[in-house]
Amino acid sequence: MSHASAAMPAPNLKGIDGTTLGLYVATVFLWGVSWIGIRAQLGVVAPEMSVLWRFLLAAALMWAWVLATGHQVRFPLADHLRFMAVGCCLFSFNFLSFYYGGLSVPSGLLSVVFSLASVFNLALSFLIFRQTVEPRVALGGAIGVVGIGLLFWPEIAGAGFNAAALKGLGLCVLGTLFFCSGNMISTVVQRRGVPLLSATAWGMTYGCAVLLALNLLRGNAFIIEPTLKYIGSLLYLAVGASVLAFMSYLTLLRRLGAARAGYATVLFPIVALTVSTLIEGYVWTPLAVIGVVLALLGNVLVLRRPAAK
Repeated sequence: MSHASAAMPAPNLKGIDGTTLGLYVATVFLWGVSWIGIRAQLGVVAPEMSVLWRFLLAAALMWAWVLATGHQVRFPLADHLRFMAVGCCLFSFNFLSFYYGGLSVPSGLLSVVFSLASVFNLALSFLIFRQTVEPRVALGGAIGVVGIGLLFWPEIAGAGFNAAALKGLGLCVLGTLFFCSGNMISTVVQRRGVPLLSATAWGMTYGCAVLLALNLLRGNAFIIEPTLKYIGSLLYLAVGASVLAFMSYLTLLRRLGAARAGYATVLFPIVALTVSTLIEGYVWTPLAVIGVVLALLGNVLVLRRPAAK
């Protein structure tokens, strides 16, 4: 694994082109809206079952895409072990953590915790790949996270942080760590030259296998809530937030590296808050406006092309 990683060129960290910016915007929007969808899934159907339905549909769409485009399907055992690890981190355990965390944590706070992925990716990229963290990128990440904290401070302060809220918060942090660990493994897979479509299809397949086993072990009923809210959110989460968003994000991993790609998570809460304003009547405060400005400023610092030397 290390030999293959060393043989491949490091990701380009110098600015972004129009296509990459489009992928970045798509990732932010598709995942930013997904928090509302996750909340809509909670209630009648067990969280493990909801995540299974989501990725069964997403995996079927990915395999149709792989076969239609003639991408590679067969890989050696070593790659399948990596696909399995990606499936556990990106397509099962991280979502289970957030679905269960969402039972006791408000949707806005879910996205706040997930925005810590930008910080975790910076740290893991340095520890695992020894990638140098530019001071500008680190400063931008710090400013962005502070901005998100200000944006949701009333919600955070009002959560009460009782035992259930603390448990939910811990699950969300665990889910973010799973997500970032999956980023690192996916980076290794892509540096080995494995086609992104094929790797994602296999990763989702292994994630479904893990979810199926968990549902069988827990004796969950294989049901779908027959409501427009549940089915609509399931379709969006499977197609938009899984197939399209993961393909956009994993492409960003290859183009920008984990540190800068992961910063997209800092903007998710802003999208979620905008949706909340339109649907739930969220009232903006001066502190929230300052938080948005700081988050956007941090984003500019992270993505800005360094001055030529």
